[in-house]
Amino acid sequence: MKKKLLFVVNVDWFFISHRLILAEEALKNGFEVFVACKNTGRANEITDKGVKFMDLGFSRSGTNPIKELYTIVKFYKAYKKIKPDIVHHITLKPVIYGTLISRLLKLKGVVNAVSGLGYNFTSDRKGFVQNLMIRLMRIGFKRDNLTIIFQNDDDKKYFYDCNIISNFNTVVKIKGSGVDLSKYPKSQLPSFDLIKILFPSRMLLDKGLKELRISSDILKEKYKDKMQIILCGLADEDNKAGVSSSYLENWQDGKYVKWIGYQKDMVKVYQDSHIVVLPSYREGMPKSLIEACAIGRAIITTDSIGCKECVDEGINGLKVPVYSSKELAIAIETLIINKNLITLMGENSRKKAENEFDINDVILKHLSIYKNFS
Repeated sequence: MKKKLLFVVNVDWFFISHRLILAEEALKNGFEVFVACKNTGRANEITDKGVKFMDLGFSRSGTNPIKELYTIVKFYKAYKKIKPDIVHHITLKPVIYGTLISRLLKLKGVVNAVSGLGYNFTSDRKGFVQNLMIRLMRIGFKRDNLTIIFQNDDDKKYFYDCNIISNFNTVVKIKGSGVDLSKYPKSQLPSFDLIKILFPSRMLLDKGLKELRISSDILKEKYKDKMQIILCGLADEDNKAGVSSSYLENWQDGKYVKWIGYQKDMVKVYQDSHIVVLPSYREGMPKSLIEACAIGRAIITTDSIGCKECVDEGINGLKVPVYSSKELAIAIETLIINKNLITLMGENSRKKAENEFDINDVILKHLSIYKNFS
């Protein structure tokens, strides 16, 4: 009889971009695979691959006690219905609630993917909600047959420092969700007539959007005819750190700054850029930077948790302090005036992707975790 593997994640589009290939490989290896998440209209892209889908909608960042209790009940009903042998939680709310329910129902195996600690764990947001989340994880994690996957050493250290991880747990480090190096091939740079700087992310303040806007204003007078900032991603207004569409419309002028929204074919978007920038406050391991490495692009990011692992300073990109608009502007200018450096860093990015971010390695490590559950 096939073992049932259940993925629990916030929304369908995140699962598609970050874990669908893993679900496909699990199917090939004899698992019956389920996904429970919010259907934003893309569930068919999951079921078309042979994965069974359950619509499990919940607020990604909500803290209303009544609504959260209702969410926990929905988790309980979903797990009771599917009866998974292994449940793989992705993102923090599924990790917290799902682990508690898994312990209550005595599910055989639990995988918790800590893909960044999110909104409530950035430096200036310590308080009741964060403390409650930590306490709930301590309770849920106190069981055997639980594997925790960290994408960076800082998050792992934080969990140990907070006494979340118990002696029963297995701890594994996997650098992000990986990238298919054949689907994201090393690509030649476009013409340098106009240097294109790509910001590939949901439009969130926590991704450094405000700092990028200030930097663009600093550089505009001098470089408005020499560079273009391309904003590629959704205006995620459901997120507490999200900005409105009007914020983006007021910023862009269609020439110096251009917002192109969500793009399904990201390969072409990366290929049409020279530099990829992500001045984020905190990440697990940003997929956008992993993909940028694979395509062969110079990167500018922050020296923050998760981001710093994607850049070897001066080799495949530049790192600036978090919240630093001025330093970000300097880093952008440094590359704009040195086309040879853009080219060299792009070549080194591809090498880094080949050595550290190959999707095949990520798949093998995950399948090994699933198969190790008795």
